[in-house]
Amino acid sequence: MKTSDELLKSLALGFLPQEEMLEVEKKKSSLQIGMPKERSLQEKRITLVPDAVAVLVNNGHEVIIETGAGEGASFSDREFSEVGAQIVYSTQEVYKANLILKVEPPTLEEIDMMQNGQLLISALQLPIQPKDFLKKLISKRITAIAFDYIKDPSGVLPIVNAMSEIAGNASIIIASEYLSNTTNGKGQLFGGISGVSPTDVVILGAGTVGEFAAKSALGLGAAVKVYDNNTQKLKRLQDACGQRVYTSIIQPNVLINALRTADVVIGAISNKFGRAPIIVSEEMIQIMKDRSVIVDVSIDKGGCIETSEVTSHKNPTFVKHGVIHYCVPNIASRFSRTASYALSNVIAPTLLDTGDFGGLEAMIKSYSGIQNGVYLYKGVLTNKYLAETFSLPYKDINLLLMAM
Repeated sequence: MKTSDELLKSLALGFLPQEEMLEVEKKKSSLQIGMPKERSLQEKRITLVPDAVAVLVNNGHEVIIETGAGEGASFSDREFSEVGAQIVYSTQEVYKANLILKVEPPTLEEIDMMQNGQLLISALQLPIQPKDFLKKLISKRITAIAFDYIKDPSGVLPIVNAMSEIAGNASIIIASEYLSNTTNGKGQLFGGISGVSPTDVVILGAGTVGEFAAKSALGLGAAVKVYDNNTQKLKRLQDACGQRVYTSIIQPNVLINALRTADVVIGAISNKFGRAPIIVSEEMIQIMKDRSVIVDVSIDKGGCIETSEVTSHKNPTFVKHGVIHYCVPNIASRFSRTASYALSNVIAPTLLDTGDFGGLEAMIKSYSGIQNGVYLYKGVLTNKYLAETFSLPYKDINLLLMAM
């Protein structure tokens, strides 16, 4: 027990100036970001626009871009160099960066150019990735993040949502084109005018693609019917459209009657993993009107219409049973500049946060939204679906992070 003198002394010390306890600042990390030119003929997007590059460079990060990487989205080398990016003329030079940033997953040849222990951020495209793709990344101890699986703090997939918005709006623009005489359509103005029956649009799927397709079609004056087996999605779509829209669960007889009178069908149904389910059979297509138009947005995951076959931007359509089919994967790339801004709006802040957190490991550990996109961590497979699909071993990302 303290004496009275000791008690007075301790009280006096409490009023004396004390050493300030400052918060320990996180050590920031400088990133070296390499952006190679996309090699796929279908891919025109770029992950960072010049404005985003300027912000990254001003925050102490290095951005290395292969010449011509932005041309598909109408961004010149000069626009990037003027904001501090380093333009290189060799693909191998880009792949020397610590972090590789792409839109599409790297090809097997591009993986050969990657360095051991690099970080890769790109789309994943689960249904079409070959087993060798994973094996090569594993052998190089790559940490790979699928940007299409990164979640924001509210649990939303922001890049998927943005690309879906573009695809939904674009599907109606495309359908309008192929109803026109100039593309050998029936010569019908999308939406109609006073005294003329409106265009009859059937939308399969009430997700983000379906919602924005419905909004666009309604805005042009079309009569819209939306089908989905999830009644909550149908209710949300009606609320988002701000008006009563014909909605129904998918019942074969009801759908057949709708297809019989449809001028446009938008396929917007997909599964979280694996192939999209077939909703419209070939027999159903045979009852549709001549030169009606199908835009199967679900073709990215195999298509939800039995007669759909993958087409390209150069040869986008084919006619089967008198119906015009548009089945180009990656519709968002058709509007590459808008899509590039949408990608950049999500990826640039993520990279800035990674630097502020002190590097990738600290960022992954602190931010569960990034964890959701990690499918390889230092060469260890952390995605259960990929592991089961390709019969490969995997470990939970949380267990790996606990060992950090």
